[in-house]
Amino acid sequence: MICSMEYKYELHCHTGCVSRCGRVEPEEIVKLYKEKGYNGIVATDHYSPMTFEPNWAPQRQIDFYLEGYRRMKAAAGDDFTVLLGMELRHYWTANDYLIYGIDEEFLYNAGNLMLPWEEKIYKIAKQKGYLVYQAHPFRIGMRRCNPDFIDGVEVYNGKTDKKCNDRALEWAKENGKLMVSGSDFHVVKNLARGGIITTEPIKSNADLLKVLKSQKFEMIKEY
Repeated sequence: MICSMEYKYELHCHTGCVSRCGRVEPEEIVKLYKEKGYNGIVATDHYSPMTFEPNWAPQRQIDFYLEGYRRMKAAAGDDFTVLLGMELRHYWTANDYLIYGIDEEFLYNAGNLMLPWEEKIYKIAKQKGYLVYQAHPFRIGMRRCNPDFIDGVEVYNGKTDKKCNDRALEWAKENGKLMVSGSDFHVVKNLARGGIITTEPIKSNADLLKVLKSQKFEMIKEY
């Protein structure tokens, strides 16, 4: 009998060199997740008004934003996947959106992604084939966006209590949305509290998007 292999991936992770609330450097993050048996990470540093200095030129902003991802990728080696994602927050809101499928070229050419709100960002993502999820939508201070402007919902967040996660799950089901889990890693105690387990290896953005759309994975949930 042939048994399928299983692969574990973290889909919500912040580095200490980019996200101001992050406390762990990229190289250490890779080391820690390898020790926990994960096969890869999507780097979703905060792309928000709190990330960048007001006087930075656009090129400088993106160079800074990519530092965590690039350092993580350099530390990963051939046996560990590191992909680029983001947790986007627009101006004048506390909502956060996980976007999967992006690449460096897109960021350098997209302009200031904090300016357009949900509907416009969703249209941009659809044109590029990306997926947009509302992160931890029932955390205090969040408002649920129009479901027409997201593909999915983060129904398990490793930093959010069970009650809020359960409400996110019900909201996703009610609106027929894709679902995902992530640790929301910022500090070591957040390590490996979320993510997905799949029988399909993820080596590229195309692989990631295929798996997420299929929903053929197990969500990691650690309470």
